[in-house]
Amino acid sequence: MQLYEVIRKRRSIREYETREVKNEKLEKVLNAARLAPSAKNIQPWKVIVVEDEGLREELAEAAYGQEHLSQAPYVIVICVNEKECYQEHGDYMTSFAVDGAIFTDHLTLAACAEGLGTCWIAKFNERKVKELLNVPDTYRVVVMTPLGYPAEEGRDKGRKALYEILYKNSWGKEY
Repeated sequence: MQLYEVIRKRRSIREYETREVKNEKLEKVLNAARLAPSAKNIQPWKVIVVEDEGLREELAEAAYGQEHLSQAPYVIVICVNEKECYQEHGDYMTSFAVDGAIFTDHLTLAACAEGLGTCWIAKFNERKVKELLNVPDTYRVVVMTPLGYPAEEGRDKGRKALYEILYKNSWGKEY
């Protein structure tokens, strides 16, 4: 699939087949995510690949009952070391959330290119997820996503037109 086709085709998938994902395909997706940029190229992320069914179910519970998290053969948990990442992002925050989001975006696009589905899960009890997965205190859980073969196409929720989001030279100036 070509890049622009993948970008257009990617959807949030909430139903998964039980079909196994071959290791080569999983590694290909994870390797594409590994190539994501990060602030100052620090690459402050660690990734937990959860395949244990019971643990996936507990993660779904920690995500306030989002059952689709446990349906896929894998849950990918992206963690970022907030102390290790770039500390002066915009002079008002660290880069941990942005770095984790870019990593996740690479992962979801690569998964789509491989015929796999994902769904960004950002609503979860971080303390509970960290306990379940033994994540150190210095790391923040940024996002989780199921990863597997879609049992649905996902909905195209539409996007704003380009003219609705662009300004030229300064805020409010029509592009």
